[in-house]
Amino acid sequence: MTPSAPSQPIRDARTLGVPKMLILGLQHMFAMFGATVLVPILVQSYGLPLNTQTTLFFAGFGTLFFHFCTKLRVPAFLGSSFAFLGGFAAMANLDSGIYATMEPGEKLQYACGGIVVAGLLYVILAAIVRTVGVQRVMHFLPPVVTGPIIVLIGLNLAPSAVSNASTCWWLALVSMGIIVVANIWGKGMVKILPILLGVAGGYVVALVTGQVDFSGLADTTLFSGTNPVLGLQPFLADPGSSIAKFDPSAILVMAPIAIASMMEHIGDISAISATVGENFIERPGLHRTLVGDGVATALAGFFGGPANTTYGENTGVLALSRVHDPRVVRLAAIYAIVLSFSPAFAHLVNTIPAAIIGGVSFILYGMISAIGLRNIVENHVDFTNSRNLIIAAVILVCGLGFTDGLTFHLGGMTITLTSLAVAAIAGIVLNAILPGNDFHVGKSGSGDDTATLGRY
Repeated sequence: MTPSAPSQPIRDARTLGVPKMLILGLQHMFAMFGATVLVPILVQSYGLPLNTQTTLFFAGFGTLFFHFCTKLRVPAFLGSSFAFLGGFAAMANLDSGIYATMEPGEKLQYACGGIVVAGLLYVILAAIVRTVGVQRVMHFLPPVVTGPIIVLIGLNLAPSAVSNASTCWWLALVSMGIIVVANIWGKGMVKILPILLGVAGGYVVALVTGQVDFSGLADTTLFSGTNPVLGLQPFLADPGSSIAKFDPSAILVMAPIAIASMMEHIGDISAISATVGENFIERPGLHRTLVGDGVATALAGFFGGPANTTYGENTGVLALSRVHDPRVVRLAAIYAIVLSFSPAFAHLVNTIPAAIIGGVSFILYGMISAIGLRNIVENHVDFTNSRNLIIAAVILVCGLGFTDGLTFHLGGMTITLTSLAVAAIAGIVLNAILPGNDFHVGKSGSGDDTATLGRY
């Protein structure tokens, strides 16, 4: 048996029929679900009652809003951002001033107020991009900068894949094997549903071998109990305990994290562009993607949810399935909204063993890094040019070396930048100050030899 020949990407999933489109949307939903619900689980471990239902609702609603802002062109899913976890942890530990005797629920409201401001910073950057033009902005973000950043997005996620897979290596390998066989030797829908098949197939094996724990579903009833099948969103049932509150201290803790998340946003949009083969930075425009992500984040924060961000997991699904139609991503968003009204479903999905998620992540996260490498190669980045070599080297070392981020004090407040934010800032600064940057959006080249720092 030989692998089937590579097929052309599918840009209009309607040609496959409605039933297949619905299944494709389900695949994207499973890809984002684990990481999206992990954020509230982690924040709850800090002592702040971030709600899983609210998180799911604004992941779906934020995705639909993002698609509206980007003229329904960009196949991105907005899930909950991990970049703000440090901010939530800092807010949980605040014990001075008004926070000294404050209940965790109210602390969360102030933290969410900071997220609202962080989202509005996206809008400010979007206005700058709109005013000066994307050409000038992206002049400082050539492939020699964005390519290594995309590589780092996948590499930074890699430890979580190994950690999950290590809980049961043989089960992780089963899921990986199903994905590989389906994608390389599969035909028709089998070939474009490898992730869903990897999850479903691995889950069946886990059920047969007794690896699934259903204890979390013990108290499941229709409208009441710990895990009701149907339940109102907290911000609808009790708005007073969910709506964001604002305080300068909380804003200074949460809002600066937007520096990191905006850099990640640009890297993710570049990755999606490279995956789909369209320049979304230019059309519909970086200003539109920033507004979509920023306003979605502000809305989520205002109603008690976490910040949103474009999800690399779903970019991996685009690359593997080769179905690039944004409609299937919007279906996943609708699923997320519907399921956000079912606490029991969240617990059901959480019965998927971590090893299966790890096996799937092995493929998805590696695909993201591979996309970054492809971005570098297709734009003919010349690494015999020492300027390019230095920029890429510093980005990679910063992104992998600052494992705990970079923390510094400014005016009495503590700010922590993630390793990815440090890498992005270092790359942008070096690209701006070193001679030889002749990059223009839509054009590629090896650099201006008259301003080169030398060749190897």
